[in-house]
Amino acid sequence: MPSAEPVLRRPTGSAAILAVIIASYLMIILDTSIVISALPRIHHALGFSATGLSWVQNAYTLAFGGLLLLGARAGDILGRRRMFVLGIALFTVASLAAGLAQSSAWLLAARAAQGVGAAIAAPSTLALLTTSFSEGKERTRALSYYSAAAGGGASIGLVLGGLLTDSLSWRWGLFINVPIGIALIWLAPRILPETERRQGHFDLRGAVTSTLGMTALVYGFVRAGSAGWGERITLASFAAGILFLGAFVLTELRAEQPITPLRLFASRERSGAYVARIMFVSGMFGMFFFVTQFLQGVDRYSALRAGLAFLPLSLTMFALVLVVPRLMARVGATRLLIVGVALAFVGMLWLSRLSLGTPYFPGIAVPMVILGLGAGAVFLPLTAAGVAGVAPQDAGAASGLVNVAHQLGGSLGLGILVTVFASASRVPSRTLAGLADPRIALAHGIATSLTGSVVFLGLALGVVLVLLRRPAPARVLDADRAEDAAEQEQHAGDEHRVVEAARGEVIGAAGSGDADRRDRDEPGDACDRVVHARRDTRVARPGVAQHGRSQRRHGERECDREADERWEEIAPVAEAFG
Repeated sequence: MPSAEPVLRRPTGSAAILAVIIASYLMIILDTSIVISALPRIHHALGFSATGLSWVQNAYTLAFGGLLLLGARAGDILGRRRMFVLGIALFTVASLAAGLAQSSAWLLAARAAQGVGAAIAAPSTLALLTTSFSEGKERTRALSYYSAAAGGGASIGLVLGGLLTDSLSWRWGLFINVPIGIALIWLAPRILPETERRQGHFDLRGAVTSTLGMTALVYGFVRAGSAGWGERITLASFAAGILFLGAFVLTELRAEQPITPLRLFASRERSGAYVARIMFVSGMFGMFFFVTQFLQGVDRYSALRAGLAFLPLSLTMFALVLVVPRLMARVGATRLLIVGVALAFVGMLWLSRLSLGTPYFPGIAVPMVILGLGAGAVFLPLTAAGVAGVAPQDAGAASGLVNVAHQLGGSLGLGILVTVFASASRVPSRTLAGLADPRIALAHGIATSLTGSVVFLGLALGVVLVLLRRPAPARVLDADRAEDAAEQEQHAGDEHRVVEAARGEVIGAAGSGDADRRDRDEPGDACDRVVHARRDTRVARPGVAQHGRSQRRHGERECDREADERWEEIAPVAEAFG
C-alpha cells in the first residue's frame, strides 16, 4: 500500500493555496452560525412550528457530523482535491436551493444536502494544507490561520447573518455561498495539489446506520415536544434510532476497515473526552439557538443587533484560545479543563435566569463573557484527550471522531432542549389565561431550556471529574522519566526496547489505557517516544522543559530539539480541531 501523500505537488508556501483552503473552511464553518440570526424570520416566512425550527440547524449538523468520517475515507481513496471539489460543488448547489426554498420541507432537504457537501469537503481542507506546506514554521503558520478561521468563523457568521437578514433577506445568508463556491470550484484544480489514491474500502453501511440512528433519536425528541412522549410516531422514532445504532455497532465490529474503530473507546480518557464534548456542546449549542430567540422575540432586537449581542462571548472565547496552549503548559490540561467547564456552568446558570425585564447589561453580557472564558478553555484540552494514546493508524479516525462528537452532540442536545422549551412555554399562557404579554411565555420557555443547558454542562463537569481527572504532578514527573528512558535506549540502539521503555513509563503516568497502549507496538526512534510521552500525558513542551535535566549530552539536545519542533506542529492541529 503506498505511503506517500502527494502525487502532484505545487510549490510549497503558496499564498494562493492557503487562501483557497481557508476560504472554503470558513464558508463551511460560517454556515453553522450564519442562519442563527435569521431563524425568527425563517420561522415566519416558511411556517415552521416552534419545535420544527430546530431542524434548520439539525438537518445540516446531522448530515455533516454523520458523514464526516466517510468523507475523510473517500478523500484517502479517491484523492483529496477531487473530493474537495465535489464537496464544494454539492455545497454550492445546495446553498442555492436553500436560498430559493418555498416551503419548510424544501429548506430542510437543501440544508441536509449542504451538510453532505460539507462532510465531503471539510476533511480534505486540513489534509491538503498539511501536504501543501513543508514541516516547520511554514506549516505552523498555515495551521495558525486555519485555527483562526475555526475560532472566528462562528462569530463572523452571527454578525454577517444578522447584517444580510436586516439589509436584504434571510435568503442571502445562503445565497452568499454561491459566488464563493463557484470561485473555489474554478480555482481548486488550478492551485491545489492532488494526493495519491490509496487502496481501501468504504464503510458505507456504518456511515448510513449511524447517521439514521442519530437522526431518528433527534426526531423522536423534537416530536415529543409537540405530540407527546407516548405518541405512536414518537415511540417508533426512538425504536428506530436504537435499532439503527445497534446495527452500526455490529457493522463496525465486523467491518474490514470501519470508519469508527471501536477500540478507540477502550481508553477511559478518550471515551470520557467524547462524552464530555457531547454534553458540553449540547449545552452551548442550545444556548445560541434560544438566546437568539430571546433577543429578537422578547427584547425586540433586530437580526443584526442580535448577532452583535453575542460578541462578548465570541471575542472572549477567541482571545482565550490564543493563550490556551501556554495555560495548558503552566497549569496542566485537566486542571484547565475542569476550570473551563466550571466557568461555563456558572455563566449558563446566570443566563438561565432570563425574564421579560432582564437588561442586556449585566444580565446577558456578563454571563456571555463568563461562558466565553469557559468555552475558550475547554475545547483544546478536550481535543487533546480525545486523541491521546491512539496508534498511528487510528489517528485520523480519532481526530474525526472528535468532530463527529461535536456536530452530533449539538444536534442531540438541541433536540432535547426543544422538547423542554415546548413543554415549558405553554405553562404561563395557561396560568394567566391570556392576560399576559405573549413574550412572557416565550421568555419562560427559553429560561427553562437554558436550565436544561445548565444540566448538560453539569453532566460534562461530572464526566471530566470522574473520567479525566488525574494527579497533575505525577504526569509531569513521569513524563520526564519517559523522556529519560527513551533517550537512554536511543544510545543503546535497541529500537524495540525504546518502545517498551517509553510505553511503560507513560502507562505508569497515565494510570489508565493499558489496553489501548498495547496496540502501540510500532517501531520508532527515541524522539517519537518523547513526542508520544508529551502528547499522552498532555504536558506541553514548555512544561516538560522546565522539569528537564540541567546537563545534557549533545545527542540528547538534538533529540530534544527535534521533539520540540514536532510538538509545535502537533499543538496547532489539535487547536484547529477544537
